[in-house]
Amino acid sequence: MRRDIFQAIADPTRRAIIALIAIQAMTPNAIAENFNSSRQAISKHLKILSECQLIKPTNKGREIYYQLEVTRLKEIDQWIAQYRKLWETRFNQLDNLLNNQNQKS
Repeated sequence: MRRDIFQAIADPTRRAIIALIAIQAMTPNAIAENFNSSRQAISKHLKILSECQLIKPTNKGREIYYQLEVTRLKEIDQWIAQYRKLWETRFNQLDNLLNNQNQKS
């Protein structure tokens, strides 16, 4: 079952896992050491992230390393971009209003 990418990033633990492996590929045990969760709970998060293709497991000998699939983050960025433009416009309008108020004072 392929899950929605936004469902994956909705969970703070999964976002933290993404942040961890964005720096370097890590084994599930190395990832789990950074959380106060069971190894089983971390495995569930890794499964969801894998199903969404946000991370990719790679076998190196007996170990499995998870690495970030950066290209999948572009889908999130594209969705956020439309709102980024909207908020930047609103903040610029607010800046202009405040500057005009300060000049009148």
